[in-house]
Amino acid sequence: MARSTERVRELRRLRKRTEKLTKFRRKAEKATPSEKAHLAAKLRRMTPGAEVVIANLKLEER
Repeated sequence: MARSTERVRELRRLRKRTEKLTKFRRKAEKATPSEKAHLAAKLRRMTPGAEVVIANLKLEER
């Protein structure tokens, strides 16, 4: 049974993003304020729902 190539790519991107978010969560716990800003910038480039994730991880104080 053949799978839709686009769906396979979409799932791969989703899994990779989930792995990266897990690593960012670990780094965010120990990060300095400047490192947190750097992580927030990376998250904005990586995922469309970045602002929600940044708020949940408390990377930027507003």
